Amino acid sequence: MEDFWAAAIWALEIWLYLIISTIMIPAMFGFSLGISETYMTILVQTLEWATLKIQKANADERTLKSSPSNGLIQREDGSMEKELEELRRSRPKPPVGGDFTLSDCFYFTRRGIESIVEDEVTQRFSSEELVSWNLLTRTNNDFQYISLKLTLVYGLGIFVRYCILAPLRITLACIGLTWLVIGTSAVGLLPNWRIKFWLSEWVHVMCYRICARGLSATIRYHNRENKPKKGGICVANHTSPIDIVILCNDGCYAMVGQVHGGLMGVIQRAMVRSCPHVWFERAEMKDRHLVTKRLKDHVNDKTKLPILIFPEGTCVNNTSVMMFKKGSFEIGATIYPVAIKYDLKFGDAFWNSSKYSMVSYLLRMMTSWALVCNVWYLPAMHQQEGEDAVQFANRVKSAIAHRGGLVDLQWDGGLKRAKVKESFKEQQQKQYSSMVVGDDSSSNSD
Repeated sequence: MEDFWAAAIWALEIWLYLIISTIMIPAMFGFSLGISETYMTILVQTLEWATLKIQKANADERTLKSSPSNGLIQREDGSMEKELEELRRSRPKPPVGGDFTLSDCFYFTRRGIESIVEDEVTQRFSSEELVSWNLLTRTNNDFQYISLKLTLVYGLGIFVRYCILAPLRITLACIGLTWLVIGTSAVGLLPNWRIKFWLSEWVHVMCYRICARGLSATIRYHNRENKPKKGGICVANHTSPIDIVILCNDGCYAMVGQVHGGLMGVIQRAMVRSCPHVWFERAEMKDRHLVTKRLKDHVNDKTKLPILIFPEGTCVNNTSVMMFKKGSFEIGATIYPVAIKYDLKFGDAFWNSSKYSMVSYLLRMMTSWALVCNVWYLPAMHQQEGEDAVQFANRVKSAIAHRGGLVDLQWDGGLKRAKVKESFKEQQQKQYSSMVVGDDSSSNSD
């Protein structure tokens, strides 16, 4: 029995030495030994081969084409007003009663049924459907048995993901978080000299890089000259809690959030010792004036790190950008927009919090092939004269959506769990009423 435990300890030591020498030390100093690049090359070639096999086997039944939307309903671009105007041009205008004709009812009925079957909000909180199978999960394309080779590759992939990648990634995640707690706690004991702030940033970035390597993250950063600077606010679209790891892998930020208990609370308390993050108690989060004041105090101090905020307030499936909360745009600080776009082919980064817990989500990510994404730093934006916070937020949101190739939606992400406000219903009813009655309503009422 003693020989068994001695052999187990020896194997564990070899395992840790390999991780430290080949992954952790290169990650700490921001370079790579080429292992990740080789893995990604093999992975890309394997997925391309599998895709060709599937396309060849299904050539007579279907043609796999990428489309901007994999939804059930193919909606045409354009607003309801333009569509209704085009329909009304093809028929004579009524002599009285405005522009309304009985056939308008069919148009509104069709749009209503479309919204019930597949509305713009609900589909943003479910995983985007793949065009082709990525050897991870089945898709709605309902692929059947193709060949023995593809089945063997799929079985080999299960072994690699669960027996090699998962233990490696769990080990790296545990080491990265442990080092983050120990490192930030130790740095927090130093006096507030310049070296303390330098060490704090280095510890944060080092630990996030270790965690990123643990997810086999391949991140391409674009336009680094626009990176957020101290005294500003970085805002980005939100797909996953891993967004923080992606951004902090290239620089250090001050976090904003609610104080938690348990393991998350331990990490928060350790981080705030070395860096002025902005944590709020649950009761404080409801006080908008207090939140705004603390954020203003932070950005007015040009020595503090830029604040990282996800104004959507919830995770969206990386196909669109939903309404930005106006709070961070009322401060009057410089806004640094960032667009993040994940490649679904290597793994689904979207966190469906209503379906998966945080632990199960992280396990899914650690058993996926890799985490591949692009990050674009956009030029700094400022609130223009005569522009309120809502207009400013919408302008920033549109810039992020355009750069990331995402759909720009006006809907509030809070609709994921909450009901639509009565004021918004009334606004939509007025809009529909004006479309039904037409422009002659005001003249007729006179």
